[in-house]
Amino acid sequence: MIQGLGANSGHWGEPFLGELERDFELLVYDHRGIGLSGPIVGDITTADLAADALALLDALEIARAHVLGFSMGGMVAQELALRAPERIATLTLAGTSCGGTQSKATSGEVVQALTAAVLSGDRERVLKTGYGLLFSSAFTAEAANYEPFARAARHEPANLHVLMDQQAAIVAHDTYARLRGLRVPTLVLHGTEDQMLSAINGDLIASLIPDARLELLEGTGHLLFWEQPEPVARLVREHAARA
Repeated sequence: MIQGLGANSGHWGEPFLGELERDFELLVYDHRGIGLSGPIVGDITTADLAADALALLDALEIARAHVLGFSMGGMVAQELALRAPERIATLTLAGTSCGGTQSKATSGEVVQALTAAVLSGDRERVLKTGYGLLFSSAFTAEAANYEPFARAARHEPANLHVLMDQQAAIVAHDTYARLRGLRVPTLVLHGTEDQMLSAINGDLIASLIPDARLELLEGTGHLLFWEQPEPVARLVREHAARA
């Protein structure tokens, strides 16, 4: 399970992990510079992070795995599958993009809002801004949903340097021209109310990877596994069983 920008292995949320661990042995980890992992040295790319994931599989002597990548983690998962397709039993790409000029980037308004919040140094402002952008309007309308999100987000937050390094890796990511050659059973998941990465990106990825299946979660935001843990886990489970 490969997390997105600024997120650590604890940010999957217990409801989603609980749904999956009934059927899978879960391997969650922190990217370099995040959580319990060592610091970032020099620049990083999504291919570098994919090499980390592959090294982890090697270290644990896991020959093949079902791979779930979310957001930036979905970009890393694309690079992992392109580099070592024989190690991938199934691939699930959630709320992500193939990058390049053909994809739809995060809007300037969203980037500006997040940047202003981060640069303010006010952690609570960052949480509230992120909450409004990462989830659907229906989810954020329920006041009880905020505190579990904020509590998880406060756990070992990424520092500004790491966020900037990861953002640079996202901007440079481009697998558009290579995905047509990927021969791995692939499920693409995307929320229709994703403000971070438009669902158009999910459509594009699914059109590029041979025989990929696209599932759109209506009325769901970017953090689809947090907002809809049971449906997302069910789709991952069915995908693995089908393959």
